[in-house]
Amino acid sequence: MRKDLRPWWLKKLYLRYRQWYAEYFLRPQCESLGPYHTIMKPWYVNISGNNIRIGRSFTAIGEPMHQVEIGVWGRAEGQGRIDIGDCVLMSPGSRISASDEVTIGDGTMFANGAYVTDSDWHMIYDRTERDPTPTPVHIGRNCWLGDGSVVLKGVTIGDNSVVAARAVVTRDVPANAVVAGNPAKVVKELDPDRGFKTRMDYFANPVELERFFDAINAEVLAGNSFWRWLWSVIYPASRRRA
Repeated sequence: MRKDLRPWWLKKLYLRYRQWYAEYFLRPQCESLGPYHTIMKPWYVNISGNNIRIGRSFTAIGEPMHQVEIGVWGRAEGQGRIDIGDCVLMSPGSRISASDEVTIGDGTMFANGAYVTDSDWHMIYDRTERDPTPTPVHIGRNCWLGDGSVVLKGVTIGDNSVVAARAVVTRDVPANAVVAGNPAKVVKELDPDRGFKTRMDYFANPVELERFFDAINAEVLAGNSFWRWLWSVIYPASRRRA
């Protein structure tokens, strides 16, 4: 990771702009968006549709070629919903698409490119219509969806379970399990008695956490020069000597 050459005041200005952008453009797209969210590059996060509720301390990381997408396309106006719990992480390229109902439990993590949907969107023989039977998806608390994994219609995943990279989940997953493959099968059972340290623990005191990172940023970026940073933007090769 390259050194951040911005002075602290400039980074703080950027963080305030990022917060303003999320509040101004993304909050109106949600039925509710909890406090203490961290939406990185929110201009690459797309939220659309009805009845989208997101809990507190939500983290989303948008990238130009890997946008985060949360969308409801209900069967009729006002139908369909997505409920995302507290402290959920959505990494670049992760997506949630709901026809009827998708729920994501507290502390669940989406790795890069993870995808969750509750519909095939077209029937096999009539490709102009959806299957009329709703097949909701429910993902428990503290789950981990690996890189490029897919969770398909009608699936329930129990608390603490892990979906391995590239796995395709087509049937229910019990709590405290690791699944892998296509179609995904249980390959390991986790011991809940060992306990889990979760994102809920990490964000237990979000106000204090914000103060901590402010102090770290102020210390790490202390002494950075605006002009040195500006030169690095105009002449990127100068960063090699940073």
